[in-house]
Amino acid sequence: MASSRGPRLSGMQKQVLSLYRGFLRAARTKSPEERHKIESIVSEEFHRNSKEVDRKNFLYIEYLLRRGKKQLDQLRNPGTTGLSSLAVDLSKTNKINP
Repeated sequence: MASSRGPRLSGMQKQVLSLYRGFLRAARTKSPEERHKIESIVSEEFHRNSKEVDRKNFLYIEYLLRRGKKQLDQLRNPGTTGLSSLAVDLSKTNKINP
């Protein structure tokens, strides 16, 4: 009998969820104040992108994944104390459709 956990996720969706979980895990290693800030920034950024980015714009999603992985690597560095949000003008990038 098949598992009824919900719809199957694509490879890209799995990468996004893995990145999100990675940020939350990395936030646990920081001070309580920074952890809360990091979790807020990450949650807001992922939520905003889920609403504003076209799901078929694979090139842009791949770009966001690469950028997120670089930010996560920086956050995992013990010398890094926090995370700042980066504003991206989506009006220019959403018009690029592969």
